[in-house]
Amino acid sequence: MENTNLLIFTSIIMGTFARIFMIRIDYRQYPSYPQSFVSHLILGFVAACLGSVVIPAFVSQDYSAVTFLALATSQFKDIRNMERQSLENLEDTELVMRGMAYIEDISKRFEARNYVAFITALFVCGISIVISNFFTLYLQIALSVVGGFCIILFLNKLMKADTIIDIAEVKEATINFKGPLMCVDDVVIMNIGHNVSKEILIEKAVAIMLYPNDVNSVATLANIGQRQAILHNLATQLGIRKDVDEPDFTPLARREPETGNIAIVVLAMNNNIDDMISATKKVPVLESSRRKPKKTS
Repeated sequence: MENTNLLIFTSIIMGTFARIFMIRIDYRQYPSYPQSFVSHLILGFVAACLGSVVIPAFVSQDYSAVTFLALATSQFKDIRNMERQSLENLEDTELVMRGMAYIEDISKRFEARNYVAFITALFVCGISIVISNFFTLYLQIALSVVGGFCIILFLNKLMKADTIIDIAEVKEATINFKGPLMCVDDVVIMNIGHNVSKEILIEKAVAIMLYPNDVNSVATLANIGQRQAILHNLATQLGIRKDVDEPDFTPLARREPETGNIAIVVLAMNNNIDDMISATKKVPVLESSRRKPKKTS
């Protein structure tokens, strides 16, 4: 009994570590505040606890343990809803909004990361039980921990999202005006009637062009949610030279209908074009925006 408790405790630690390993505090600033950080640690611990007791319960022929799986599924769905609601409540405070597609993508990732904690604890406990008749207790724990690290790395790689650099080429573009129309190369962006706004945009704005790699990439970048995610990330990383009720200075992404190329212009605090290109390349491709018409039969 004592050995079983020690193995379960090891599984809980590894499952919780899996959640800690996948917490990211980066330019998106979420979750960066202490309350959210602690919440995700606690939820990861709970997920690990649920995962670590499933196999021992089945081994002891306590088939009511299936309720643990139902509880886990319900809990993780609540996490997804909680994250969605939190981000939706914050949306009106953003100068450049994330967009509903980006919010949904973030919510799904938070849900999936708790499944990782659950699966890691389940896997570690399973290894311990399988090898229990062949090795000493401490060797069982050591092998289980090694297996836990392997599954964490595998799941982390499996869940890693593609980024814009995987689906498109990003190049510098030129801003020019044709009368009141602001253009990026030959793509019309918007009508700017105010001369002062024109001068500011010509002097300080930066522009890029995204060239999709294939038909699938063209369809993915055509999605408005994907383009809004790019604009939000650029505004977050480069800073934004606009305030409320300044539509002339709003970052914009417009599609060239003939080719599917995407023209983007941003009036940023940091108007270094190399930084803008680098930031764009790292924007994740949203799961809900991905399209694959090439594979359609």
